Amino acid sequence: MRVGLIGVGTMGSAIGMNILRAGYELVVHDIRPQQVAPHREAGAIVADSPNQLAQLCEVVLTSLPGPEEVEAVSCGSRGLLQGIGDGKAYFDLSTSSPALARRLHAEFLARNADMLDAPVSGGPYGAASGRLAMWIGGREQAYLRHRDLLESIGDEIWYVGESGAGSIAKLVHNCAGFIMYAALAETFSMGIKAGLAPDVLWQTVRKGLHGRRPMFDSMARNFLPSSYDDADFRLELGAKDVGLATELAAEHGVPMALAAHALEELQAALARGWADKDARVSMLLQLERAGLEPLSVSAERIAEIMNAGE
Repeated sequence: MRVGLIGVGTMGSAIGMNILRAGYELVVHDIRPQQVAPHREAGAIVADSPNQLAQLCEVVLTSLPGPEEVEAVSCGSRGLLQGIGDGKAYFDLSTSSPALARRLHAEFLARNADMLDAPVSGGPYGAASGRLAMWIGGREQAYLRHRDLLESIGDEIWYVGESGAGSIAKLVHNCAGFIMYAALAETFSMGIKAGLAPDVLWQTVRKGLHGRRPMFDSMARNFLPSSYDDADFRLELGAKDVGLATELAAEHGVPMALAAHALEELQAALARGWADKDARVSMLLQLERAGLEPLSVSAERIAEIMNAGE
């Protein structure tokens, strides 16, 4: 089977390589020609446009920054809709808008093709190892028909419902994460200001009921050592995801005060010029308000805490 992939950036590049390793023929397209070179060298075909890629492939995947790019790739003058054919399927792996997913689903269905929102989670490391979580929204038969392909790029794959459902699940996941980061910044600044050392506070609180979670371990990479330049997830994308989630809540009349606060924090961090830094850089704002300097827990101390008891 020939598979198309549009968007071979941080996530898409590794996803494409895993598709090739699984034995599928791969066709790639990216607006940055240099991005496709490794895939061409590994045996992939390079398409000139989304239209051409859709004509060449039975299944199309996209891994793009957000709704604007997804809509352009799908509906543009040389977009997927111009080349998609009967019985083909399109899985959008991007974090995007449920409303857009539903609209595109209807437009692709009118051409006797399936469009499924299939956002992924796991970051660059999960993409490289094939250990991505994936939430699928759309026609279940199309999902089942191509599950083997999806298993070549992910290990936790969930069909969650009709078109848009995958995007809703991903927005819940990502928005919850950024709300928790805002809460951690508030509570840790309180504890530090009250007299606890950040390493002792982290070491002890993470052993409680709510501390036995990967969220706390993730603080070791960014917040504790104040290391934000090597971004696992860029601030710009974090602000986009929480913005999409608050829009979804507004559509259904659901108040989300903490989500709104988290979005304000992310936007304030963007205003500092931190768009390309790790999204958790926004946690610095709460430390500033508390009159604290950025944390500086050493790598050795972090490793000591992480390895204790293992």
